[in-house]
Amino acid sequence: MATTSFSQSKAHEAILPKAWVVALVGGASLSIAMGIGRFAFTPLLPMMLHEGVVDLQSGSHLATANYVGYLLGAMVAATQPSIIRWLSWQRSPPSAGIVRWGLLLTTLLTGLMAFPVPSLWLSLRLLAGAGSAYVLVFTSGWCLTHLARHDRPTLGGLIFMGPGIGIVISGLAASALARNHFTSGSGWLFFAGLSAVVTAGVWTTFQGTDPHFETVEPIVSTKPSVNSIEIGLFVLAYGLAGFGYIITATFLPVIARSTLSSSPWIDLFWPLVGFGAAIGSALSILTPRTLNRRLALAGLYAIQSLGVALTLFFPSLEGFIAGSILVGIPFMVITFYAMQEAKHLRPHHSAALMGALTAAFGMGQILGPAAVAAFAASEFSHAHAFAFSLGTAAASLAIGALLFLTMNICWPHRKGN
Repeated sequence: MATTSFSQSKAHEAILPKAWVVALVGGASLSIAMGIGRFAFTPLLPMMLHEGVVDLQSGSHLATANYVGYLLGAMVAATQPSIIRWLSWQRSPPSAGIVRWGLLLTTLLTGLMAFPVPSLWLSLRLLAGAGSAYVLVFTSGWCLTHLARHDRPTLGGLIFMGPGIGIVISGLAASALARNHFTSGSGWLFFAGLSAVVTAGVWTTFQGTDPHFETVEPIVSTKPSVNSIEIGLFVLAYGLAGFGYIITATFLPVIARSTLSSSPWIDLFWPLVGFGAAIGSALSILTPRTLNRRLALAGLYAIQSLGVALTLFFPSLEGFIAGSILVGIPFMVITFYAMQEAKHLRPHHSAALMGALTAAFGMGQILGPAAVAAFAASEFSHAHAFAFSLGTAAASLAIGALLFLTMNICWPHRKGN
C-alpha cells in the first residue's frame, strides 16, 4: 500500500509543469483576466467619450458594474464550492477548470462589447468582472501551490507581472488605434482576438488539481478570537487598497486629458502604470524567504499613496510620470504578497481567505468610480470630482499602511513564508 502511494506520488511529481512554465502561464492568464478583462476599459474610455457613446457618469457606471461583478465573483469563489465545481464543467479539477473557462468567458465578453448595444454593456462588464475574479483567485492558488511543490515560491513574481504587461499592451494598442482613427468597437474586437490567442496558448497547461487550495470552508473557525481579529484587519487593509488605486486605474487617461490636453505623453501615462507594475512584480522575484510581508505591504501602500497624491497635488508632466510609476510599482506586488500571506495564514484552506480578500478589494473598487460618478452628477466640476476622489484614495492607502504596521506589532509571529 505504501509502495503504491509512493509510486502515485512520484508519478504526480513527474507530470507537474516545470516551475518556470507555471509562472509564465500564470502571468499570461492574469494578463488576460486583469490586463484586458478588467483594464482594457481604461484606455478605451477616452475613445468612447470622444465618440459620444458614453459620458463620464455612464462610463463610471460601466466601471462600477465591472467591479460589482468582481466582488460577486470573489464572494462565490470564497463560499460556494458547488457552483465552482459546476462552472468547471467537470472536465478537469476545479482550480484548473475555472481558470480555463474564465479566460474563455473573458474573451467572449470582451468581443461582445464591440457591438453598439449600450443596454447590454452593463451586464457584459458585470460578467467580465466576475470572470476576472475567478481567474485571479484560482490562477493564484493553482500556480502558487505548484511553485511551492517545486520549492520556487518567489517565482510567483512572474505570475503577477501579467497584469502589468497586459496593461502596457492594451494601453499602447488603444493609443495606436486612436491615432489611426479606429473606433472603440475595433479596440474591443482587437483585445478579444488577443485574449483568444493567449487563452489557446495556456489552455493545455492548466491541468491537474490543487487539493489544498480547493478545500473551501468559512473563514471563521474555532481558533482564538485574536486570530479572527487578525484576519479581519488583514481583509480590511486589503479592501482599502482596492479603493486606493482604482480611481487612478480607471480614469488616469481622462484626468490627464483634462489637465495636460496638449501633452504628447497623454496616452503613455496608463502604459507607464503597467510598466511600473511589471517592474515591481519582476523585482519581487528577489524577495527573501525571511521577508516580513506586513512591513513590506505597509511600505508598498505608502508608495502607492504617494503616487496617487502626486497626480492630485502636482498635475504637471513630471507629476503624472512619477505618479503613474509609483502607482504601478506596488500594483500587483501588493496582491502577490497578500495572496502569499493568505496561504501562510490558512495553508490548507486558502481559497476562502483569498476569496474574502478579493471580495474586500472588489468592494473598495466599487466605491471609487461610484464616488466619481456621484461628484460628477452634483454641482462639482469634473476637476473637483476627481480631486475629492483622489484625495480620499490617497488617505485610504495611508490608513491601510497603518493597519499593516499595527498587525505587525500585535501579531509579530506572522512572518516569512
